[in-house]
Amino acid sequence: MRSCGIPLDPLVEGIRQNSFSELERTLVVMAEQYRDARMAGDRERQNLCRKEVLVAKQHARLCLKQSRLAPEVAAQKKEMISWMTVWLDNPELFPVWCRLRKKVLFADQATSPLPDR
Repeated sequence: MRSCGIPLDPLVEGIRQNSFSELERTLVVMAEQYRDARMAGDRERQNLCRKEVLVAKQHARLCLKQSRLAPEVAAQKKEMISWMTVWLDNPELFPVWCRLRKKVLFADQATSPLPDR
């Protein structure tokens, strides 16, 4: 479905972890969904948004348990987990925090263990 180019509902697409840019995009969209649900008083949709991020975080943690994981991939997954943790702590603050975090992480591209921007 993703390859056909038709935009998916954020709760259908979920949280993408194949790159930092995809992680950021899907977490920001999910934060918008969460905010809209909160403003509409839709607790069920808010909970569904949180559940999507929690499941993605669990998947990242499972990935870290692989014994053959390259050190740079492990570092990326740990960073991704921290992004999802921040989202879960305060979804509406996440977009601002993410912009600041990227400035810190990617300030020096040559030494960054996180090649995807």
